[in-house]
Amino acid sequence: MPEDILEEFDLRLRRAGRVNRSDVIRQLMRRYITEELWRDESGQVYGSVTLMYDHHSSNISRDLTTAQHLHGKIIVCTTHVHASHNTCLECIVLKGEASHIRSFIETLGRIKGIKSVDTVITSEL
Repeated sequence: MPEDILEEFDLRLRRAGRVNRSDVIRQLMRRYITEELWRDESGQVYGSVTLMYDHHSSNISRDLTTAQHLHGKIIVCTTHVHASHNTCLECIVLKGEASHIRSFIETLGRIKGIKSVDTVITSEL
């Protein structure tokens, strides 16, 4: 491994108060494997999807409810927050096959009125 990369890595570990390089490398390996599972659309993954949307948009509540009912087997729970008079935030926690979760997220991305769809995916490794 190039010395300058290792030095920078160790510097950042110290700044973060981390003393064990192996723990961080294990976390990076888990993240890499999860990203590969996600890319390959195989294996069980966990995740969350955070949506921001204008609740005044035509049919958005109906469309979100329909999407969630169609993909109900992968939804663990949903939290809805009124961010402002016009804007809602919804966080949906997911568990299931990567391909099913990806399909759900793609469905959400097609709903008119959603301002953003942000995802976090992880695995049990």
